Amino acid sequence: MKRRIWLASAAFAAGLAYLCLWPVPVQPLPWNAPEDLGYWGPHATNHGLAGLRTLDLGGETGPEHVAFGPDGRLYVAVDGGKLLRMDADGGGRDVFADTGGRVLGFDFDAAGNVIAADAYRGLLSIAPSGEVRALADAFDGQPIRYADAVVVAGDGRIYFTYASTRFAPADWGGTFEASVLDILEQSATGRVFEFDPATRGLRVVAQGLSFANGIALTADQRRLLVVETGRYRVWRIDREARALDVRASSPQAFALLDNLPGYPDNLVRGLDGRLWLGFTKPRSALVDAMAPWPSLRRMTLRLPRVLWPVPPAYGHVIAFNEDGQVLADLQDPTGAYPETTAVTETRERLYVQSLHAGTLGWRPNDGAVR
Repeated sequence: MKRRIWLASAAFAAGLAYLCLWPVPVQPLPWNAPEDLGYWGPHATNHGLAGLRTLDLGGETGPEHVAFGPDGRLYVAVDGGKLLRMDADGGGRDVFADTGGRVLGFDFDAAGNVIAADAYRGLLSIAPSGEVRALADAFDGQPIRYADAVVVAGDGRIYFTYASTRFAPADWGGTFEASVLDILEQSATGRVFEFDPATRGLRVVAQGLSFANGIALTADQRRLLVVETGRYRVWRIDREARALDVRASSPQAFALLDNLPGYPDNLVRGLDGRLWLGFTKPRSALVDAMAPWPSLRRMTLRLPRVLWPVPPAYGHVIAFNEDGQVLADLQDPTGAYPETTAVTETRERLYVQSLHAGTLGWRPNDGAVR
């Protein structure tokens, strides 16, 4: 009996020591998460995203970003570095290009090149022939480890988000895994860059973002809209800002959307002045509760991965205007179409993007948007 008690005590002590002392890759910082207001008001629970129709991707997965090109065809960035190209109804599908990395966002420049933010390779240009070349893969002698989203301005200058300088997808098993580590750490190393094709120079526009994600330009192109995934908000930032730290009060940065009900991801400009934003996951009460307690977040990562506080799937996209007014909110609480990152809008259809889905979801554009 004494031996059993001793063994049990030793096992308990070893387990406690492991949970408290085993090295983990994050160095969490305390922060205060805003109170989660849940699904109410403009975000009241609904089923507007349920029962999506789908387009086949030929066995590919993760249509993270979708856009129509100058040729009128639909371009789809999928896992593994491929950009697919297809007709609006999914027909005529082929592989337009393969970066060998993972394109998370792209836009088209005036010459018809795809300007891509590749999480593994940095900022790329892909010619209409499919030829891939790097535009920027390092800054101040350090590699760009997690390029995320991109937008091309009318004057040719390119703006892209650098999600995290701490956790590179190449080192941590993929983009999702690296994002979880960055958001749990809350070191806020995300940045917004400007790339000038004329000089091939890079400039930091903004910094201090907890996982910098989707990006878009305002209609007058004077400001950038930037998603801060780790703190549930969308910033409006002056395009000409220089190394602006969003954590410090400044007239050049304003939280246009704040205390959102999930983890916001991509931003895509829609029709009639709308912008579409997707949420890859709903918020987690446990993650918010651990915000002021770095030691608890370190302990979490010592648990088996299946016990990490990753929220369940929940389909959710919204449309809003440049004043921050929510114009549409579409949800699927079952999460049948997982990790909804944004919407690409035409007069006929809403194409729903996803981080992990094996098809491209869509639904008719039938008046759900006001």
